[in-house]
Amino acid sequence: MKFPSKVLENVVDEISGLPGIGRKSAIRLALHILKQPERQGLALGEAIKHLVTDIKYCKECHNFSDADICDICADESRNTKLLCVVEDVRDVIAIENTGKYKGRYLVLGGVISPMEGIGPHQLNIASLEEKLNTREIEELIFALPATMEGDTTAYYLYKKFKHLPIAFTNIARGISVGDELEYADEISLGRSIINRIPYKES
Repeated sequence: MKFPSKVLENVVDEISGLPGIGRKSAIRLALHILKQPERQGLALGEAIKHLVTDIKYCKECHNFSDADICDICADESRNTKLLCVVEDVRDVIAIENTGKYKGRYLVLGGVISPMEGIGPHQLNIASLEEKLNTREIEELIFALPATMEGDTTAYYLYKKFKHLPIAFTNIARGISVGDELEYADEISLGRSIINRIPYKES
């Protein structure tokens, strides 16, 4: 595909490198940006720059944050005895959008997947262990994908921490097996959080 401008071609190359965006979509987006007032294109570029350079990981839960501690962990009205374990930040956003959960989170940063070379040591399990050993957590909620990898991760965590005097629960399977939380509708996800079930070794 030939371009009349090397600058345009470079932008299309970068945009088409994003997940789910092919070159045709990238061209449409690039041309759309060019049609907008200059300030809008510059604002987009500045926003992306700040995304890359300024975003932080919360020291408490590993959520994205503008400060060292995210707004959720800094919120004293949240129930500190409830800890919800999720795969990544998208799941925090999905659960928060239901408005049904008022505890705190621990973002693992992935799930155990031997096929992809991801083991327990690649995840934020040490941080989870520290929280469970030093804080008054009464319930650990597994809000992990309904996939083999998600179930393997939940089972691993249950085996590792089952000696602790805390309740282990799973979000209710209103979420279809194989579904990612970010794609679930808010009503189903909200019901799954409210109707969570005890996690059993079987």
